[in-house]
Order: sequence, then C-alpha cells, then structure tokens
Amino acid sequence: MAISQIIRKASPFLKWAGGKTQLLPVLLNYIPAHFDTYIEPFVGGGALFFELQPAKAVLADSNPELINCYAIVRDKVEDLIAVLSVYPYSVEFYYAIRAETPEDPVLRAARMIYLNQTCYNGLYRVNKQGQFNVSFGRYRNPLICDPERLRAASYALRNAELCCADYQETLQQYAKPGDFVYIDPPYHPVSKYSDFKRYTAKFFYIDDQRVLAKTVKELAEQGCYVLVSNSYCDFILDIYNGCEVIEVSAKRNINKDPQRRGKVKEVLVVCRHYSAYPRIIHQLALWEASRQFSLLFGML
Repeated sequence: MAISQIIRKASPFLKWAGGKTQLLPVLLNYIPAHFDTYIEPFVGGGALFFELQPAKAVLADSNPELINCYAIVRDKVEDLIAVLSVYPYSVEFYYAIRAETPEDPVLRAARMIYLNQTCYNGLYRVNKQGQFNVSFGRYRNPLICDPERLRAASYALRNAELCCADYQETLQQYAKPGDFVYIDPPYHPVSKYSDFKRYTAKFFYIDDQRVLAKTVKELAEQGCYVLVSNSYCDFILDIYNGCEVIEVSAKRNINKDPQRRGKVKEVLVVCRHYSAYPRIIHQLALWEASRQFSLLFGML
C-alpha cells in the first residue's frame, strides 16, 4: 500500500460532532506501515481518511444523506459548488431549506452542507422520523461554499468506494486480511448530557457497543489491523479487555451542559491479530510437552 501524494491538501468539508481533526497527531502514531484497503464504516467527517488519502478506501455510513453528500462531492463537485454559491445566509432561508426534501442528489448534498455550516454548533441530529431538527446557528459570517476545500476533497475521494450500510454489512462485505479498519462509532455516553449519537433515526445502544467490540476482535483475529475510538469509561475498557488501550485527551464543544464542555478523556483501542499471541504460546507449550515426552521415552 502506498499513500498517494497529491499537491492539494484535503480536509473535512463538513463539521462533525466528535470529529477527529484535533486528534490526528495521536491517531497517526497507530497507523500500520503497510495495508491494503482503508475501511471506515462510520465515516462522519472523514478527518483520518483525508489526512491519509489512501490509494484504496471504503467509506461507509448508515446515514444516506451523508453518503449522498460524499458521492456528489466526489462525482459532481462543480455542480455542487454552483448551487451552494448562490445560497443566502438568513434565518428564513435556513428554515425553508431545512423543511425541504429534494429528490435531486446535488440539491440534497447542497442542503446538507448548507445546514451543516449554518446550524447550531454544526450539529447533525435527526428525530425518530429521520428529519433534521437542529436550530439556526446565528453566526456572523459562515462560509457556506468553500470551492477549494470541496475540490480538494473531490480529488481525495476519487479512489474511494462509498457505501450506505450498517457497519456490520460493510465489514462483512469488504474487510479482509491486510486491511486497516478505523472505527469511530457513536460514543458510549459517560453522562446524561453527553448523548449526541442521533446521527440517524436509530440509536446506538449499550448492546451495540458489545457487539461492535466482539466484531473488532474477530476482525483482528482474521488479520485486519483495527483502530477504534470511543469514550473513556469502565464499560468501554471492559469490553475491549485484552486489546491495547491508549488514553487520549480531546476538546469537545458540544454538550447540553456548558460546564461539561472542554477537555475530555477518550480512548484509542488498537487490535492487531488479537488472539494470535495466546494461541502461539499455547501451541509452543504443546510442542515442548510433546518433545519432552519423546525424549523421556527415547523416541527422539
């Protein structure tokens, strides 16, 4: 695997709660030196993808509006720029476009970027019917259309396969030995104020976290290199018991309680051939026992 070298510097074109731009210096310490395909099944803002710009990638999410937005940036970026460049910044236009459900993919992508850049705190949240319900942000001069950023992102996405699917479907279909899988799921809430996981109409519950941890370990056993981000708490440490866990500090500005904004502890979980070492040790012990038995009875 060779990371492509390009002139333009790509970066996320969407603001995303829990985005990883600030943690890139830490994340880059745990990237495998060689891998085949980069797979990110909860792509969100895609900060690590845009930093690495791998030669082969699969980017997926269960949010259809997000994946459509990525597809339009990749395939029709100039059409998207043309639409966004004429969108005004006003509270009236904001609520009018929020109420729309355009069928045209370009207009859907433009709507998502406009709402993302002008809504409160850049938060993406939907109700149980899947309808975006964040209020107007009231910024002074938000950058609604950033042509150079969008073009750079389009270039970086040219070799990426996009998939709108549950993470289990994505991993079952694409993950294979030698791939690097980065998993940044909805975080396990550590307080009643930290629950910002309504990115789709479905929640991500405690049992979902357990299933995810099991899947991560299975991927590592199969030969994938897996890196996971999540909140720092006893529950997460317990379900990833046996993996390498690194404590990191991140600044979070989205919280219902202003007193809880600021630096928070998170974890990176590194899983690489999770159960291989214990199996090898066990096999070596069996071989040694067999050798000693053979020596004892003169069979060697």
